[in-house]
Amino acid sequence: MRIIFMGTPEFAVASLDALVRHGYDVAAVITAPDKPAGRGLQLQQSAVKQYAVSKNIPVLQPEKLKNPAFLEELRSYNADLQVVVAFRMLPEMVWNMPRFGTVNVHASLLPQYRGAAPINWAVINGEKESGVTTFRLQHEIDTGNILYASKVPIRDDETAGELYDALMKEGAKVLIQTVSALEKGDITGTVQNNIPPEELKHAPKIFKEDCRIDWEMPVERIYNLIRGLSPYPTAFTVLQDKTLKIFKAEKELSQHSHAPGSVHSDQKTYLKFAAPGGYIHVTDIQLEGKKRMGVVEFLRGFRF
Repeated sequence: MRIIFMGTPEFAVASLDALVRHGYDVAAVITAPDKPAGRGLQLQQSAVKQYAVSKNIPVLQPEKLKNPAFLEELRSYNADLQVVVAFRMLPEMVWNMPRFGTVNVHASLLPQYRGAAPINWAVINGEKESGVTTFRLQHEIDTGNILYASKVPIRDDETAGELYDALMKEGAKVLIQTVSALEKGDITGTVQNNIPPEELKHAPKIFKEDCRIDWEMPVERIYNLIRGLSPYPTAFTVLQDKTLKIFKAEKELSQHSHAPGSVHSDQKTYLKFAAPGGYIHVTDIQLEGKKRMGVVEFLRGFRF
């Protein structure tokens, strides 16, 4: 089984590593072009590229996937299968090229949470489980026939970052199951459940305004939003005209008469914000212009 692997972030590296460790012939890796990052705007390689280079796997970094030179080079590898993990949308001329087509590893239980940020939205929406699905690419995004799916529970206090790590490992396992079954001809795939549109939950890209806490929301929803955006892109609010990022928090369910968003603290051990149905106790925070720190350390240097 000759494979072309397509992916960019750390999430994809676990799947690529699993293919290499199981002895599959990864002919080449396709990943995003190097991008300037950091204070010095030095060119940074994607996590997938760094891994591929360490294993002497050829790397292709096309700006445009319809570029004729890129398509010709891709075709020259004569791959049996393409695997996509956390990459970008592919044109049909790319995903339809190998004889086994293209398989995508998606971090949700399809058809729920199609889109760019399935891990974040599952936690934001207070789901009790998520999972990983492998499916064949076709025209509509994240809609192809399902090959394998595996469920992963979500703890009540779990952050998106912690779920990311769990699904990254599970995705690598499910990918190996999938490729092995394809190689043996043991799998054809099943059509995704035809769920009514109003019952589908979506996972669109997250923008800055999605991260701003609305203290009028119930305390449970705010708590889930903080978990679902931690550690990145991070929920935030404003404290004394400065942005306060909240990485971790605890919820206190209680009835009170305080205004939503009002701040309460003993100025030594706790800092909490009022919301309908209780309070949000922030425990791991970063004030604009400061480093990330625990709430006790923060309160030592902050004056209300």
